[in-house]
Amino acid sequence: MSKIMIYAEVTRDNYLHTVVFELAYKAQKLAEKLDSADVSALLICKCGLGENFKEAFMNSGFDNVYIVENDRYTHYSTELYSKAAIEIIKEVQPDIVLIGATTQGRDLAPRISSSLHTGLTADCTGLDINENGKLAATRPTFGGKLMATILCKTLPQMATVRPKVFKPSPENIVKNTNFIYKDFEIADIKRKVEFIDFSANLRNEINELDSAEIIVAGGRGMKNEEGFELLKQLADVLDGTIGASRDAVEMGLAPQSAQIGQTGKTVTPKLYIACGISGAIQHLVGMQEANRIVAINADKDAPIFEVCDCGIVGDAFEIIPKLIEELKK
Repeated sequence: MSKIMIYAEVTRDNYLHTVVFELAYKAQKLAEKLDSADVSALLICKCGLGENFKEAFMNSGFDNVYIVENDRYTHYSTELYSKAAIEIIKEVQPDIVLIGATTQGRDLAPRISSSLHTGLTADCTGLDINENGKLAATRPTFGGKLMATILCKTLPQMATVRPKVFKPSPENIVKNTNFIYKDFEIADIKRKVEFIDFSANLRNEINELDSAEIIVAGGRGMKNEEGFELLKQLADVLDGTIGASRDAVEMGLAPQSAQIGQTGKTVTPKLYIACGISGAIQHLVGMQEANRIVAINADKDAPIFEVCDCGIVGDAFEIIPKLIEELKK
């Protein structure tokens, strides 16, 4: 039987990262194409914390959960976490290993793949099983100008996936999950970096894009500050949040925290309104999983019209005020 393993990342606040549930649902879809492959999770955490997550694992379709607990795992450490992950992967021998492309995941994944002498496809935007039963991982390449589907020649086949690229299951997938506790000798492992303290950057408030249900995003076509003021008025009427393309950010029309796309945020709102955004691959990978996409662009051949649910060809500076007027009614 084929095996899929997901790294269950624990956040600084001692919660399971949302990407774990996004990968869990995607793994169920992949497992169906592998004759009901076994789906497991790997949890590395401080003593006693694993108990808090058991119900979440049982409701997310995991067949097995491997738990490695030690108080030295209280704070993330490349050396300690990779030791545990590598030992578990060697023992379980999964065919596929999926890790969230978070700050922690991007540090851990290459250490694991290097130690196991296997390949790693990073920052994937799509995962599938090809006709030969191999993981086909898709990601932007050549500066986002192309989408490449990559196969790994060795096992395990590894990939990291950005949070918000996939959606979690809309309902519980209940299984009789097996919880398997493991322990490894780590007393002699020295950290190269020690956690001293954490201070939040109070200048950066929580980015509303992460949880926004409605996003009004502007690109180069919004031209100036007056253009983005129009977007803000539209967002206010809809009780939405402002987003921006990389071009708009580089023009100084929006802060980097509002950037959506390959080098910015990945979002999955219920409604995404793209104004003056051409729809380059770099931007599409950050918003194409929105439930509904509305595009406003003067160029009828803009790529954004190929992915939108509703397209309006015309001058955004004429269309948006009319939308605002109608919505206020």
